[in-house]
Amino acid sequence: MLLPGRNAIIYGGAGAIGSAVARGFAREGATVHLAGRTLSRLETVAEKIRAAGGKAETARVDALDEAAVDEHADAVARDAGSLDISFNLISHGDVQGTPLAQMRLADLEAPVVTAVRTTFLTSKAAARHMIRQGSGVILMFGGYGDPMPNLGGLQVAFGAVEALRRSLAVELGPHGIRVLTLQTGGVPETLPQNFEGRDAIIEGIVGQTMLNRAATFDDVGHVAAFAASDRARTMTATAFNITCGSVVD
Repeated sequence: MLLPGRNAIIYGGAGAIGSAVARGFAREGATVHLAGRTLSRLETVAEKIRAAGGKAETARVDALDEAAVDEHADAVARDAGSLDISFNLISHGDVQGTPLAQMRLADLEAPVVTAVRTTFLTSKAAARHMIRQGSGVILMFGGYGDPMPNLGGLQVAFGAVEALRRSLAVELGPHGIRVLTLQTGGVPETLPQNFEGRDAIIEGIVGQTMLNRAATFDDVGHVAAFAASDRARTMTATAFNITCGSVVD
């Protein structure tokens, strides 16, 4: 196992990507602490993980509330004995489908403010304990990509988070803390079957890749577990490119 005895907080743990990462971490021996605003959805994910032999805890946490984030991180570190991994996967509330020249300022800036605020709060809460431990991994999701039309503030938000990731990696590296991004070119499984234009979107995602396929939930979970493990201990201040070749480094 890659993550035996590790404690991982996953914000947005009931979401599509969050639950995939939680399953990946649990398969590798970590205890996953699922945090989110809807406890019933978190418990559904946790029950499936437990049924598969994994360890999962849940807590109602608003990842935009500094006091709530700090209180939960403190509780995990105190009760579980460590806080080893923090991964923020909450949704950012981006508005898509409208050209920037026609978009309201409020719709553009909402995902940017949300992404930066929640990433800063959750990273800071984890860092306090990781500095004391002398180790830890903070993971982020998104990364850079070629500009695409009508995505509103989504890519702007990802760019802002990447800048924050760089700064955190520089400051936290001397304390043994690694900060990394999982970069995808889109995960088709996140799109509901009845989502309007689903087939065209998937065709567009896959069509930009070199491998003629896109990342799956399992791919994200496997790479996240590797990134958080000691097998990736030489890696920080960079992104794991799992775009299947749609982004060329």
